Amino acid sequence: MLGLYIRRESPIHALAPGAKMLALMLAAVGLIQVTDPRILAIVQAAALGLFALARLPPREVAAQLRPVLLLGLFFFAVHALLVDWGSGLVTVLRFTVLVSLAVLITLTTRVSDMVEALEGGLRPLRRVGVNPAKVGLMISLAIRFVPLLIDLVREIQAAQRSRGLERSVTAVAVPLIVKTLRMASVLTDAIEARGYDPD
Repeated sequence: MLGLYIRRESPIHALAPGAKMLALMLAAVGLIQVTDPRILAIVQAAALGLFALARLPPREVAAQLRPVLLLGLFFFAVHALLVDWGSGLVTVLRFTVLVSLAVLITLTTRVSDMVEALEGGLRPLRRVGVNPAKVGLMISLAIRFVPLLIDLVREIQAAQRSRGLERSVTAVAVPLIVKTLRMASVLTDAIEARGYDPD
């Protein structure tokens, strides 16, 4: 779901990236305080309404939210078995609302704009030793690495499937770790070769 910005003319797109990210943080804090599933369901409906306000294609939104719903069902089943279904419902609603809002921001905001806004927000923390450029680079790389790692997992799974090893976690995890470390090494060399200096 990362790096999937969809250009549209909408009020959500027009909002400043920093404001959207701050709103997401406040929503995360606020959701923890809500324990009534009816209120959470209303918030979830409102979150879905924001997708329509952003004029995003329903098919693309559904594709992004489908894995979230599947994961939510898994969380609900675990909570229902280990605690009770009411607690599971609240947990799942909190989770789906928060991820829905994160998906909305991802689809309506460029990654570069988010990183730039984050660097601006962290600038006052230079006094206590935080380097906004380093944090921005770290987050930018993390965001860009996620889809790369997903593609890598799919590639390894396809290769292991042809060998009849698709059910072996080790057969996927070991080459994934090796390839990831190689990618990180190549990236580090490339950054150093360009003389990157965040200070």
